[in-house]
Amino acid sequence: MRDPESGRVPRPEDLTLANWDRAPRNRWAYQHVSDFLPTAPIAGAEPMPLIAAHTGLDLTALTFADHSGDRVNAAAVLDGSWTDGFLILHRGRVVVEDYRNGMRPGSVHLTQSVSKSVVAALAGILHHRGSLPLDRTVAAYVPEFSDCAYRDVTISQLLDMTSGVHFPEDMADPVSGIGLMDIAVGWKPAPAGNTSPRTVRKLVGSLRGLSRPHGQEFEYRSMETEVLGLCIEAAVRGRLADLVSELIWRPMGAEDEANFAVDPEGYAVADGGLSASLRDLGRFGLIYAQDGCANGRQIVPEQWVAHTRIGDTSLFPERYRADRPNGAYRNQFWIADVDAPVILALGVYGQMIYIDHQRDFVGVKLSTWPEAINPDMRIDMQNLMGTIAANLSSI
Repeated sequence: MRDPESGRVPRPEDLTLANWDRAPRNRWAYQHVSDFLPTAPIAGAEPMPLIAAHTGLDLTALTFADHSGDRVNAAAVLDGSWTDGFLILHRGRVVVEDYRNGMRPGSVHLTQSVSKSVVAALAGILHHRGSLPLDRTVAAYVPEFSDCAYRDVTISQLLDMTSGVHFPEDMADPVSGIGLMDIAVGWKPAPAGNTSPRTVRKLVGSLRGLSRPHGQEFEYRSMETEVLGLCIEAAVRGRLADLVSELIWRPMGAEDEANFAVDPEGYAVADGGLSASLRDLGRFGLIYAQDGCANGRQIVPEQWVAHTRIGDTSLFPERYRADRPNGAYRNQFWIADVDAPVILALGVYGQMIYIDHQRDFVGVKLSTWPEAINPDMRIDMQNLMGTIAANLSSI
């Protein structure tokens, strides 16, 4: 039930560590992570202005082809996809800004795996500065990992998720790789009798298994980003949240304080712990839409952004091709089609930043889906974003 005075959804009375990220409790929890989990702040700065563009775009009159090829109404799709926030930027101007489910300007929202793309941007900045050579191995950055499965994985392989380390990403299994990570970062209670590691660092150090040789193929594993974050911290002797604040959030002119959820040792949950405001996620998207520039300065190196758009389909195995037949993954961004200009930052439960640099277009969708993964709904949102981008480019 919504509070009629504030418009906010109250904290569910039955919310626990075991259920906070599942529907329907995620409708409240994704906007209030710092109320029940430890977090580290990411400071904003003097905000870069976002000016409204009066384009006459009417989502109630716009239709597009959904995942099945049927024509559907844009506004109806937003209404039916558990939208919390929706932002469209074209040529750096705000075309649509829509808040729902108690969210409002300045509210922060958990981005889940959109966090990965932010960490990769940080890696690109540090690589350009000479602090993060991509061909160096994990053990070269973090010697304590010299005995674990990640020891000879390179930074480049972490960025593209092509290590051969065995760490399954099965959302339904509480003691799979990702389930063990949830326990390690403090997002889920450990089952009775479970003795798995209770921090990210210890979990990484415990891994021994390999599924294939490193560099052979892409496999989506959130652990790759956690290891990348630990290597970044070791390379520059800094904390991830502070580095994102210093090198991305402040330079891009973020107006709201974001945060990273942290594990029991205070390490930022690099693969999915970022909470940020709708507008600031749009500002981050502008960096990649405008060749690494935002707020009048070069934030991410232009070459890094250009390389992020170039995917290798030969590394993209068949199991990922059902809805991305010509897809790829590069520098912690998804490429739905290597022959198209679009890259995507995606997170479970419906988080998306859609970036089309050729059209200078950024779309941000924050959601709280009832299920972690819904390929049809994701395709619908990609198609909606693409339709809006094409519509605006003709204005």
